[in-house]
Amino acid sequence: MEYRKLGSLDWKVSALGFGAMRLPTKKFLPRVDWDESIKLIRYGIDKGINYLDTGWIYGLGASEKIIGKALMDGYREKVFLVTKLPMFLVRKTEDFYKYLNQQLKSLQTDYLDAYFFHALSRNQFKKVKELKLIEKMEE
Repeated sequence: MEYRKLGSLDWKVSALGFGAMRLPTKKFLPRVDWDESIKLIRYGIDKGINYLDTGWIYGLGASEKIIGKALMDGYREKVFLVTKLPMFLVRKTEDFYKYLNQQLKSLQTDYLDAYFFHALSRNQFKKVKELKLIEKMEE
């Protein structure tokens, strides 16, 4: 696996990242196949992938919980974990911590390596400025 320095951070991430927007599914409910998804995530990590990207609505809303389960048993320490603030749900400044804390709980971790604004359009960027969310990201 090739690794590259991520920006100015002292972290080498795999050239191939694992995006968890679409996970293995079944023909019946629940649609996302948790067992296959966890196996796939761990297989990728075991092969050297160390960059995991997820989001609030990925995997029909199950992605963060599946990743949280997959990262148990020492896997969390092996990855650079990224998720995103669901901007389409944010209405007030306090929502920043509301969603961040829910996501940390779903991911079964007490920290993220990076936290992005999800689907940042021109209108959403206005909201980011008005609600002072950049300052929240810097805290």
